This record gives sequence, structure tokens and C-alpha cells, in this order.
Amino acid sequence: MSRVIRWLFFAVLVRGVVLVLLGLNLRHRERLPKGGPAILAANHNSHLDTMVLISLMPLSLLPRVRPVAAADYFLRNRLMAWFSTKVIGIIPIKRQRDRPDEDLLAPVHEAIGRGDIVCFFPEGSRGEPERFKPVKSGIARLAERFPGVPVYPIYLHGLGKALPKGEALLVPFFLDVFVGDPLYWTGDRDSFLRAYRDAMDALAAEGNFPPWE
Repeated sequence: MSRVIRWLFFAVLVRGVVLVLLGLNLRHRERLPKGGPAILAANHNSHLDTMVLISLMPLSLLPRVRPVAAADYFLRNRLMAWFSTKVIGIIPIKRQRDRPDEDLLAPVHEAIGRGDIVCFFPEGSRGEPERFKPVKSGIARLAERFPGVPVYPIYLHGLGKALPKGEALLVPFFLDVFVGDPLYWTGDRDSFLRAYRDAMDALAAEGNFPPWE
């Protein structure tokens, strides 16, 4: 039953909102992965980001598309936990370690190992609309752990204005999504993070947007 609900939620509600109510300009759709494992690595300004990333993929891949999300927020009560895990399909991760040697990304490793397409936000949390916060090391650690898995830089514009942080109502605002060429492990974390940031800057420039406004 939850699979049917998830399919209807994304096929009807999410796609209706994104494509009809808001409007979506998607550049370089052909670069999106045709299957997993893969990592979609996007900037993060809104809860709408996750919905848009999932809606970019064919409905046939929906069971394989898994967004990474904070367990303390999305599992905070029983109803939210059910909706987040069964309908949105999140991979819940903790933000704080219970012990020094705990790997917070272990659930993500399991999902990638199963061949899932993981939606990941390298900034770690939502920021201000159209502003890119410093990228944390998590995306580099994933690339290092899975050097053969492609990491797709995806630049999202307008989502932080369509559904700003702390707001519950949508504001009609046209959305732009730019998909970059896949990145692979470069041999060290610093160079990989630079490559990712350079790719995101290039995608923003391609849209002729102010540099992260």
C-alpha cells in the first residue's frame, strides 16, 4: 500500500505542483542517471528541493530514489516518521554521534551498496535562498568510499523563494534546475570538494544568475 501511495504522491501531487503550479526549467536532462547506484548532489535552500530532485527521475525508478534527511527532524513523531520513510523514502541519518567511532553515513553506504540513487545535500542543512554555504566533507567521503559511483552536481534556483525555510505555503516562483556532468573520486577529499564547487559555480553561471546572489 505504501508503494502505491508513494507513486500517487509523486506522480500526481508533486509533479502537478512542480510542473503546473510553479513551472520547471530543466537543463541537461540527458545527463541524469539512467539507474543506480548514483548520487544527486544539490544545493539546499528548501524542503521543496527533495521533491524536485525525486520528480526529475522516471517514475519507474521511484523505488530506487532515496533522499538523505536528518533523523531527528523527520522521525520526530510517528506520523512524520511514516510519511518520511514510506512516502518520501528518506534515508534517515543522525546529526550527532553517540560514540566517537560511529559512522553517520553508514545508512547511505547501505543504500548505495544496494544500487539506489541517493539525493544528497553537501551543505548539510538548508541555507538562505540562493546562497551556497560551505560544503561539508560528507560528499567527498561518499565519493572516496564508492569511487566508481557517479556524483551529479545539480544546481537548483528559485526553490528557496518558492518555499522558504520556516514557511508552509508555496509562493509561485519559477524553478530552474541545471544538471552537471558526473564527477568521480579525484584521489583526495580537498580536490574533490573543489571540483564539486567549481561544477556548481559553472552551472549557476550557465543560467546567467547572479553568483549565488
